[in-house]
Amino acid sequence: MRVAFCGGGTGGHVYPALTVAAAMRARAGGPEKLDILYVGVRGKIDGELVRREKIEFRAVTARPLRVGSLAGTTRGALSLLQGTAEAYRILKGFRPDAVFATGGYGSVGVGLAARILGRPLLLFLPDVEPGLAVRTLARVASRIAVTVTPALSALPSGRAEVTGYPVRSAFFEARRDDARERLRLHPTLPTLLVSGASSGAHRINRAVLSWAPDFLRVGQIIHLCGRGDEAWLRDEREKLPLDLRERYHLYGYLHEDIALALAAADVAIMRSGASTLGELPATRLPAVLVPGEYEGWDQGPNARFLAESGAAIVLPQGRLAELQPTVMALLADSERRAQMSEALAALARPDAADRLARMTLDIAGAREAVAA
Repeated sequence: MRVAFCGGGTGGHVYPALTVAAAMRARAGGPEKLDILYVGVRGKIDGELVRREKIEFRAVTARPLRVGSLAGTTRGALSLLQGTAEAYRILKGFRPDAVFATGGYGSVGVGLAARILGRPLLLFLPDVEPGLAVRTLARVASRIAVTVTPALSALPSGRAEVTGYPVRSAFFEARRDDARERLRLHPTLPTLLVSGASSGAHRINRAVLSWAPDFLRVGQIIHLCGRGDEAWLRDEREKLPLDLRERYHLYGYLHEDIALALAAADVAIMRSGASTLGELPATRLPAVLVPGEYEGWDQGPNARFLAESGAAIVLPQGRLAELQPTVMALLADSERRAQMSEALAALARPDAADRLARMTLDIAGAREAVAA
């Protein structure tokens, strides 16, 4: 059986696909029983993440479809045409029994090529609200899966169902004491995780650095800063007194150990990309969410969903000056953190990856049976 995966440009679209691919391999009886290809965005993080999982990777041309100028829109449309043609050739040669798409601009050309070739398409919406890519592919998808119930209202009825966001079992299994030991953290100090996702978040990094020395006098920081900001932040870290420097754990990015970072923390400062809908509930980590704001879309709906569930605090990017007092108040309020953890636990769906794997194998098997 052959299955192609697509969706990329950010880790938030790649990671759920890789988690489902691993669950599919387990269900199929191992890698030798299932031939997997990942088709991602050329020049982005996709290739690096996929190859780490020993999955074949092919790249296509893609860029965001919605931009603020006629020239940008034209470039996006031309990239879509080129990417669709590239994906058509790749899929025609691979001959998948099914295609799994996680949304994002990197999935559109591949999803369209799959349907042109008559291959069943399972579309997964990781976010609360669909962007242009998901809305486009929803028209041609064979089946649609979503992370949370509110997302159903924006998608075709009858073809969409709630599965949850697929995260690796490591997020559910990680424990604080073990995580702090493995990350070489102090076992009892208040611990703050700062993460801007796979690409980092420059404004959050700047804001946290302005008060990090004060915080480090009473606690420790795990800072996942993104590779673009890593060099200058390391320079700033070196300026700290030795005792504070040892409490400031700076990483450009973490791969397998990201689950440990969440498990080790008492509170997180994060963007609110799709992964927060799965990883925060899995680790029950209270967080202050600062939604990213981008041209044509933002992460606000994800953050609001968690906040309305009692599982997070939302702080708009324009109010970063309030970040320190918000974090310190949350760290001091153990009762509120316990309530947020309980709310997060109620949102967790540990079977999401397996459900998506079964859905994909079902539509692949149905096609395989027809072809035979």
